Amino acid sequence: MHDTEIAIVGAGAAGLSLAYRLCAATGSDIPAITLIDAPRGPLRPPERTWCFWERPGGEFDAVTSGGWDTLRVRGTDGTPVTGSAAPLRYKMLRSPAFESFVNRRLDATPQVSRLTATVHDVCDQPRGALVRGITAQGQPLALRARWVCDSRPLPRLPPARSTLLQHFRGWFLRADRPVFDPRVADLMDFRTVQPGHGLSFCYVLPSSPYEALVEYTEFSATVLDDAGYDRALRTYVNEQLGLEHVEVRQSEQGVIPMTDARFPHRAGPSVLRIGTAGGATRPSTGYTFAAIQRQAGAIAAAWHEQGTLQAPPAHSRRSLAMDAILLRALSTGRVDGADFFTRLFGHVPLERLLRFLDGATRWDEDLRIGLHTPVAPMLRTTAELLWLRRRPPRGTAQPKA
Repeated sequence: MHDTEIAIVGAGAAGLSLAYRLCAATGSDIPAITLIDAPRGPLRPPERTWCFWERPGGEFDAVTSGGWDTLRVRGTDGTPVTGSAAPLRYKMLRSPAFESFVNRRLDATPQVSRLTATVHDVCDQPRGALVRGITAQGQPLALRARWVCDSRPLPRLPPARSTLLQHFRGWFLRADRPVFDPRVADLMDFRTVQPGHGLSFCYVLPSSPYEALVEYTEFSATVLDDAGYDRALRTYVNEQLGLEHVEVRQSEQGVIPMTDARFPHRAGPSVLRIGTAGGATRPSTGYTFAAIQRQAGAIAAAWHEQGTLQAPPAHSRRSLAMDAILLRALSTGRVDGADFFTRLFGHVPLERLLRFLDGATRWDEDLRIGLHTPVAPMLRTTAELLWLRRRPPRGTAQPKA
């Protein structure tokens, strides 16, 4: 006897998205769902911003906080490369707006119940699994479920041949004069100090001539301290945006793993891993939200069509193989990251490149894109990967996405 049909551990982007997709059916097609959220504190993710691209008219458009049809990349010398994303649109979604949107559907669905608890472990049992932990009231939790979908970060990253961290801090700021073009998003501005192995850039997502999210991002082996992020942001705001006085209204910070590790889609016959823990993060870019939606949609479709839960890969083998090559080339310093991305955006139509980053291009399109990369270093890296073994990252705990 199960207490619930499906237990979802974690109410971040992955957990909420899956619950939302499972509730897309009507009546008896919706399973009994228990959504378990961590208590307020270090185990609950802070407010964050997700960016993704899709055609206009998406289901979350009503709660996005920005959208841009024109994207720009600036090389290290400041030369701009500007293109249209049409028919796609680059969108920004803040987590509080997303949570409110999804919670309205969940609150109106009687099959959904919610718990606040710290989950310590998930154990497989015959034809089901047991979720154990401590509730917010300090009581022991022992929830039996036919299926468990676990979005908790892994305690350690799996073995890999290459691992970088995408770490960032962003300022939601207001300038003292109109310097932003709300029609154009700066996707990558490489006029920043570049690390030896990896890359760094700022991106600018303006919401008005006076307001924007300005975020410093670095792909490297180690994170910065608070002073390092603030120094990088202050330098960019002063020297590249030409602003001496800004009001920082809010900030965000995070770390995303970029690795060619193989993330298991299951932790047992009745336990699925979802979100970053289930491999949803794109290794070469760190983008996760769109893949989470695909992953959640596929899991929900399997339930509605077959009455079972399946964990499909979030990214194709071809995409992951190409990402592994790029990560190795960046982490060894074999290619210049800023030059690599500037060349791609300068020579590949933007719409095709965005589809490539989403893993939605054909193999012949991938080949044509590959011809605009440094071919010799990439071929050398490809050959090297054939002989490298995946090893546990040294002292690297699973970062919080």
